[in-house]
Amino acid sequence: MSATTPLVEMKNIHKNFGGIRAVDGMQLELYPGEVLGLLGHNGAGKSTLIKMLSGAYPMDEGEIFISGKQVNIESPRDAKTHGIETIYQTLALADNLATPANIFFGREILTRFGALDEAAMEHAAINVMKRLNPAFVKFHDPVSNLSGGQRQSVAIARTLQFNARIIIMDEPTAALGPHETQMVADLIKNLKNEGIGIIMISHDLHDVFDLSDRISVMKNGRHVWTGNVSDTDKDEVLQMIILGKLPDGSYAPGIVADADA
Repeated sequence: MSATTPLVEMKNIHKNFGGIRAVDGMQLELYPGEVLGLLGHNGAGKSTLIKMLSGAYPMDEGEIFISGKQVNIESPRDAKTHGIETIYQTLALADNLATPANIFFGREILTRFGALDEAAMEHAAINVMKRLNPAFVKFHDPVSNLSGGQRQSVAIARTLQFNARIIIMDEPTAALGPHETQMVADLIKNLKNEGIGIIMISHDLHDVFDLSDRISVMKNGRHVWTGNVSDTDKDEVLQMIILGKLPDGSYAPGIVADADA
């Protein structure tokens, strides 16, 4: 794979639910070591698009390429096979379990006798967390005792343990204070340094501009604009999200009717 080959390329993606066109010819590219902020109002199609990449929904039409090779993603298992992991806003952690058990939940290491190999899981958990958050020490506490930033560390460590190359993060800083938001920013920086690509869905423009390299905006299931964070500002992005109005004053294809309404 060359330096310019995307980790993920989604082309002409379509998804209908009955008579509702949720995603209409959407395109997306993600590169190694990049954070792509995916933006749009509620119902813009962001979650539907990402669920097709993560295998939760089948596509009606379109193509997905991973590292330049076309792939079929028909289930979450397929996505994981291609190194795609998703961290939902809820983090999907078992609050009563400690960090090693959460990292290996559903994919536990067993001894040759079929029992849980807790020592092996703890050793692996410590090693993966060292890559991500070397200051983390609460390996034996239930995750319900951890801060929001520490819980995010556990969720990310779970993806790294299983060799994620592409991580989808849904509202990663929601309900976090400034200190914990900075912790998540540091975690994301560490992931980027390892060449991992991140698609970040967020409604917080401040976080998007602070954490993303590029931004992709959707409206009514369509692609509006993709570009470097440095090439736009928050006011322009709001215009794109609300009206589909591009920085040059024109409107994205298929969005003109909304502008005239």
